[in-house]
Amino acid sequence: MTHFLQDILRQPQELERSISYLSGAGRDTLQAAAGTIQKARHVYLTGIGSSWHAAFGAGAIFSRAGRPVYMQDAGELVQFAAFPAGSVIIAISRSGRSVEIVNLLAKARDSEATVIGITSSADGVLAQEAQLSILVPTLRDHAISVNTYSTLALAAAALASAAVDAFDDKLAASLSSSVAETKRKIPSWQEQIGGNSWFAPGKLVHFLARGGSLGSCYEATLLWEEGAKSEAAALGTGSFKHGPQEMVVQGSRFAMWVDGQRSRDQDLSMARDLRYLGASVVLIGQELLPDAGDLVFQLPHVPAEWQFVIDILPAQLAAEHLARLAGVDCDSFRICSYIVEDEYGLIGAEVARKNVE
Repeated sequence: MTHFLQDILRQPQELERSISYLSGAGRDTLQAAAGTIQKARHVYLTGIGSSWHAAFGAGAIFSRAGRPVYMQDAGELVQFAAFPAGSVIIAISRSGRSVEIVNLLAKARDSEATVIGITSSADGVLAQEAQLSILVPTLRDHAISVNTYSTLALAAAALASAAVDAFDDKLAASLSSSVAETKRKIPSWQEQIGGNSWFAPGKLVHFLARGGSLGSCYEATLLWEEGAKSEAAALGTGSFKHGPQEMVVQGSRFAMWVDGQRSRDQDLSMARDLRYLGASVVLIGQELLPDAGDLVFQLPHVPAEWQFVIDILPAQLAAEHLARLAGVDCDSFRICSYIVEDEYGLIGAEVARKNVE
């Protein structure tokens, strides 16, 4: 069994631990951070890499409540943003040491902005220097961000929910129930994946989603590239209709997340048309008909705006399966370092030394 798969299989346990923390020991910090956001005129929500994708679910919760925030990845904010005095920056980072996050903290100090850090590393710069730190108790993944992705996405969404409404015991219990049912679903998802013809090494896959599941969509693309070492592309489902569909040919591969509440009819109609045009389509969502796609992952019941917390799991399992089919090592990186601490180039000293050896 790969380390990647081991990390995926322990994910329900890590999510449950995070829910317990956010509704228990971490509640006071969560409420303090929510109060800081409520008082701020300008709020930025950011991260980099996998942690940036973890921001999308929270962003959707803010937007639906009529409390939009500025969303840009940390690299863009460092290079191109000017923060008005009194701004609040919600920064998500599993390590808290990525170079863009470190530079963002310095820029925030100079701008007199307040930083709320969401991280799983107590010894990272983000946890140490943020004015408020939500320290999610997640065990470190072997290489690819699995649990540190989903639990940080959960924590960011809990903060957004607390800021616009509430993250209360009732919601926490509902999420815990969904996570428990997800754990029971994993073996059947693995059975569906095994031997399915949708998986073909070397095939470009297009991922499509809306709302909070856009985070899962972009994260799945990263899993394909980072784990299976294969090409993938991500796009909003609505945007796909405005030109990109011209590339669809017989044998094209798509995976779509279907929202639990909104745009279901439109998305299912698109899936039908893609299949009519010869594409092979995977669907991930709640209460889907088994023949709605070439492969359908049925999610357990979860509040629609929180579906992203669990709907990444089928994609993680799929990426690990594809890596084994392709005969590539999903447990190590050829080029990328575990934590990117240098803004220049791709090959750091550690990678260069390893290649020489």
